[in-house]
This record gives sequence, C-alpha cells and structure tokens, in this order.
Amino acid sequence: MSLLPRAHGDAVLQARYRVEPEDFQVEEIDGFEPTGQGEHLLLTVEKRGMNTSFAAKRIARWAGIQDMGVGYAGMKDRHAVTRQRFSVHFPKRVAPDLAGLVSDDLRVLASTWHNRKLPRGALKGNRFVLRLRDVVGDRAAVEARLEAIAVQGIPNYFGNQRFGREGDNVEAARRMFAGQRVHRDQRSIYLSAARSQMFNAALAARVMRGDWASGGEGEVWMLDGTQSVFGPEPATDEIRARAARQDIHPTGPMWGLGELRPQADVRSAEDAALAPFADLRAGLEAAGMKQERRALRVRVADLRWQWPEPDQLLLEFTLPPGAYATGLLEALGDVAEPGRGPRAVDGSVAPDTCADEPAE
Repeated sequence: MSLLPRAHGDAVLQARYRVEPEDFQVEEIDGFEPTGQGEHLLLTVEKRGMNTSFAAKRIARWAGIQDMGVGYAGMKDRHAVTRQRFSVHFPKRVAPDLAGLVSDDLRVLASTWHNRKLPRGALKGNRFVLRLRDVVGDRAAVEARLEAIAVQGIPNYFGNQRFGREGDNVEAARRMFAGQRVHRDQRSIYLSAARSQMFNAALAARVMRGDWASGGEGEVWMLDGTQSVFGPEPATDEIRARAARQDIHPTGPMWGLGELRPQADVRSAEDAALAPFADLRAGLEAAGMKQERRALRVRVADLRWQWPEPDQLLLEFTLPPGAYATGLLEALGDVAEPGRGPRAVDGSVAPDTCADEPAE
C-alpha cells in the first residue's frame, strides 16, 4: 500500500503502531442475533496476540472436534487484541467446561446456542481502537486530515496481506496460469491476489484522476452498507449529491468473465488502467471467475480522536467488512510497525515498509 497514491494529499504525520498488542484493538459488530437453540455453540472471545486460524484450532482441540466444525465470520490479526465470535458444532449439545478454554491470551466473553454454523462474512463491520506512538507532525494538519477522512472516506485499496508475506502471490498466480499445479487452497489465494492487484491498479488510476469518491460519467455505483450495484449512470447533480453524502460509492472491477459495466469516461479509465494485465485477465477468465464490482471508497464511521500524550494519537472508528484499518493510517501518513521503516516525508520508500494485516 505504501506505493499507492494517497487520496487526501501528502503525509501529515509519521508514527509507530502495534508497539503493544493493545495498540491495535478490533471488535466485530455481529451480523445477527443467536437463536438460543440448535447444535452450534456461539462463543464470543477476546484474544491477545493470536490470529483467528490459531484460535479456531485451539477451540477445536478444546471441543474435541475436527477443525471444520468451528466457524467464524472474519479473519483477525495476530498482533492485536481482538473480540470476535466462533461457532462450535456439538450435535448432542454437550460442551466441555469453558474454563478449559480460558488462558492468559484467550478469554470467553459470552456463549449461547445457535441453529447453524457461523458463515464467513456474517458481520456488519468492525470497531477499531488504534494507538499511534512517537507521532511527529503538525497537530492542526493531522486533525484537518481526519476531518477530511470523516467527510470523504478513504480509498478501498486491498492491503498488503492479500499479496502474501513476501508480496509474491501475484507472481505465483502467473505461474499457476502458465500451467504450474498448485493445491486447491493456494489456487484460491492466488486468484484473489490477481484480482486484488488489478482492482488496486484501477483504484490508483481513479485516485490520480481525482474522481475516486465523486464518480464520473458512466459510473457503476454501490449503495453504502450493501453489495447492491446499479448503473452505469450519467453524472447528474443528484448522483453527485448522493456521492457527497456517502450514500453511494463509485466501484471498480473484480476481474472475470463478462463485460465491464461502466461506460464513457469511467470505462476508458478502467481500460487504460487494466491494459498492462492482459495475462492476469486471461488467467482469471480461464479459471471461470465472473466480473464483479467493489466499492472504490470506504466510509469511515464514528471517527473520533484524542491526544492522550503529546506524541500519541488515539483513533476510534468503524469500518465495513473487508475494509482495512491500515488504509486509514496510509491516508494519514507514514505509520510503521516496530522494526519496519516508514516512508520518508518526501514520499520515498524505505527498504522494509510496514506490512498490512487483514482487518476483516
């Protein structure tokens, strides 16, 4: 993400984050109410320094079941304090003592029964509390940037985690498209990386054009808070007003079989941005992926901030599912994890820039 254009201007701060797990806190916003009956025990847990996959395996061992019997709505990062729900399948509705699951890094906040496994994506969003340390920057400029983010949102870039620990998933996708055989799970990861690379390129082009939030002629739009898409639409005053209210968002391509929906200026911009990816386009089509749309913009809801110390900035906000908290940090400036160098103020890139983590 450090190589992608910023939508709100140059960096207004430098800082560190994730110095302690408590500096990055995430809480899922549940997508439904439990039924109170059924064969699946819903556990709301808080975990520290533990990613979702590891927690799911620990829960499966506690329950004495296969890993596939544990469900969760979204992935949460290891280097954080996170609160999320898991479902555990007990056909006879007999569960071990919850005390056997509790440890220094995992505690159970609530439990109840439900009638089905918790599916991926079954959440309304995520609440974040982030503490930035060693902040360098003009406080007035930082707060002005935060106010702009609250009004306009942030670009909906895919974070670095989509592209692998070493950033090589797209090249792995190219090798797979060229005939290299891969495991089924890897295939899904590589297809996702290829689509994400192309989406980021299309979004970067729109950021450079300046219409990533306002939209253009022939735009395809997504209703805020939904996956409902409509258009293409002419750039009318009514459409512009709805975009300014963040009621609707411009969209970009998730590549696959089928025609691009945008028309006019927007279609030309997407065609130009995606022209360098002919090999990825062909590979995704051959794999049977279908054309879809993703919002170019993320609404940052309930954004609040305070300065608990002169060099510390505490941020609280809510994002929809699939959005990345690090996208907000990139919109502010150069924020790095300990041991990783941020970009310099002039925009140059240090050899080891901060890695993104899933915020879904």
